[in-house]
Amino acid sequence: MFGLMVRFTCKDEASTTAFDTLVGETIEAIRRHEPGTIVYASHRVDGQPLQRIFYELYRDRDAFDAHERTEHTRRFLTAREDLLASVEVDWLDLLSGKGTTS
Repeated sequence: MFGLMVRFTCKDEASTTAFDTLVGETIEAIRRHEPGTIVYASHRVDGQPLQRIFYELYRDRDAFDAHERTEHTRRFLTAREDLLASVEVDWLDLLSGKGTTS
């Protein structure tokens, strides 16, 4: 299993609204077209209205690489640039868990 967490900070309220719309469109395409994506979840951060956290789990690194090559992901990566003040990525190495293969 391969995973990551990403913290996005939007520029302002209008950017946050546009980002949430973009995310919704992207997640719908992920649901339809990415069998190797196990979890792809967007979260609001309590007390931080401009922040969003993504939690992503993929079957393996190949599934993540396939995700990165999709048209909907490339569109998301390009469109988000005008909306964000910062992006922080944490790459995850699964040790154990419920609902996982490890």
